[in-house]
Amino acid sequence: MAVSIVDAFEQVARRQPDSPALSWRNTKWSYEELRRGSSAVAAALEKRAVPRGARIALLLRNSPQYVALYYGVLAAGCVAVPLNAQERWVVLARQIEHCGATVLIGDPAHPEWQALCAAIEHSGVQVIAVELTDGAAALATFEERLARPAQTLALFPGVSENDVAAVIYTSGTTGRPKGVMLSHRNLLSNASSIIEYLQLSSADRGLCVLPFHFSYGNSVLHTHLLSGGYLALEDNFAFPQATLQRIQDEGITGFSGVPSTFALLLGRCRLSDFNLSQLRYITQAGGAMARPLIERLREQTPKVQIFIMYGQTEATARLTYLPPAKLEAKLGSVGVPIPGVRIELRDSQSHKVAAGEVGEICAHGPNIMVGYWNDAAATADVVRDGWLRTGDLARMDQDGYIYIEGRASDMIKVGAFRVSPQEIEEVLLALDGVEEVGVTGIPDETLGQSIKAVVVPKPGVQLEMLSVKAHCRQNLAAYKVPKIIEFAATLPRTSSGKIQRFKLGQEIRT
Repeated sequence: MAVSIVDAFEQVARRQPDSPALSWRNTKWSYEELRRGSSAVAAALEKRAVPRGARIALLLRNSPQYVALYYGVLAAGCVAVPLNAQERWVVLARQIEHCGATVLIGDPAHPEWQALCAAIEHSGVQVIAVELTDGAAALATFEERLARPAQTLALFPGVSENDVAAVIYTSGTTGRPKGVMLSHRNLLSNASSIIEYLQLSSADRGLCVLPFHFSYGNSVLHTHLLSGGYLALEDNFAFPQATLQRIQDEGITGFSGVPSTFALLLGRCRLSDFNLSQLRYITQAGGAMARPLIERLREQTPKVQIFIMYGQTEATARLTYLPPAKLEAKLGSVGVPIPGVRIELRDSQSHKVAAGEVGEICAHGPNIMVGYWNDAAATADVVRDGWLRTGDLARMDQDGYIYIEGRASDMIKVGAFRVSPQEIEEVLLALDGVEEVGVTGIPDETLGQSIKAVVVPKPGVQLEMLSVKAHCRQNLAAYKVPKIIEFAATLPRTSSGKIQRFKLGQEIRT
């Protein structure tokens, strides 16, 4: 039985060495080739006398080289710290310092690379530049750059399931980054649960457009490799038509995205123009997806299983899923706990609430994080007696299905009323011509807070303020109607696609 995530990968690679594992642009690696690349990384760290438990920062886009580095770091008994490839050097340098990373490995073509290297020049951090070469020679070039090819995976002796495998930085909804420590047990248990309910096998061919530094993208990577499947990689989602073309051409069976992913696909493309007959399932997480968007996705992919999911980085990735067979009957729900996880809804006094009442989602299971790196106080605030307090508010129906009401910190207090921004967003998304919308609370001298909505029109659509206001008045109670409505070309988002509500209160430039 595997005790580490890399041990589990090793078992698959030995069982099916010649099976395709990854593809990116013109590069295709089998499981044996990925194993070779990971071995080269582990050997290079050993050669540099990098000790067990050392944090290794990774700054690369989605690519086979990134995957080899990630698994190679773990094979050496070290801790992978994936950095957000879209961040500025100031933030990256701060995270490297915060986690005490002793090695930085990254792509020298990254736009922040030179500034980042200059910032940490005198910190004692070893820097290894790895070019993202493409094509048949990519693996040989990768091994050569690491200066020591290896034939076997150098799994560090004594690695246990409770050892920290990765530190993933998350800003959550506060804007203050925190380093989430995930153990090998966390990663293995969550991957196994997801594989079980998605029924993944070596026959599956996934397409990942989610960044690997993001817990959702990280889970897509692990689940496909540990099930022996094939994963096609994209390092951006700038051209949704190209993504659909790739799903068609490569016979992709599974596709994962956040709400903005599907908003772009449905807003910019006609899915009927592509042959998606091989597509077996779609998964959605990374924030609530409005019902109108779910309904449109279901209408355009009637033969595809749609899994609506919910989770947090602090829970490795996933906490609940809605079985596709229940999508219509439980529309708006994020489903039931994944295998191995218990969920309770609790009030402010930590008492369970009754069915139908709103409470905070609390979760217990082998996927709950070790804690926040170097922040015992923040860890104690959210993990109590092994239970994760998510900060998300929800209600549970009589059948045990969970419906998210919003984050406790996102709820807008208008006078004596508590208003969910998600409810208003769903109403606005039902208006023709609206592509995306974000709602937040802003200070109000009389009511404490009033409601502001930032609306993104569909391309070529000119929305009128009066018609938007009228739509809200027809579908919302008076106190829920936004006091301020702004139009914008885009919404402020994290790199993982979540709306940054704390920025919506600022002026949004079109």
